[in-house]
Amino acid sequence: MQTRHRNVALVAGAVALSLASYAIGQQAAPPAPTDRTKATQYTSAALAAAIAKLPTDRPTAAVRIYTLDPYAVNVEHRMPMPQGAAAHEAQAELFYVIDGSATLLTGGKLAGETRNGTNLAGKAIEGGTQQKFGKGDFLLVPSGIPHQFIDIQGPLTLMSMYLPNPK
Repeated sequence: MQTRHRNVALVAGAVALSLASYAIGQQAAPPAPTDRTKATQYTSAALAAAIAKLPTDRPTAAVRIYTLDPYAVNVEHRMPMPQGAAAHEAQAELFYVIDGSATLLTGGKLAGETRNGTNLAGKAIEGGTQQKFGKGDFLLVPSGIPHQFIDIQGPLTLMSMYLPNPK
């Protein structure tokens, strides 16, 4: 039990550090890698506190919850504002909708494409297919597929996990 509380405290500390970095306008540092020798818990109370501290004056904000190389788990808070589009060549992206609803636009072509390593970004998607989703839904975007959140109906909270391509 003491180990569990220590793990929760460590994760909460890492989240607090990440949120403090966001608050001063710097890129948040990811938490220390998750210990591969034991299970780690992130409580619903810690999650609610982390989400409550995310800024709401921008289209999207995120906090890293776990890092278990090569995986990373984030919680994203997206506001009903225009969102950018992305495509990730080296990994798929799995989303779980914690709260809210919107439409996911996938496929098509990135408009105004820019590259950062194996990640592509764009202002929007030309063409594509729309899928409405809501609380409790899972969304899986394969690697290389452009995707963008549109028609966000109030704050949208998602868990996102990058799934690297097999080697």
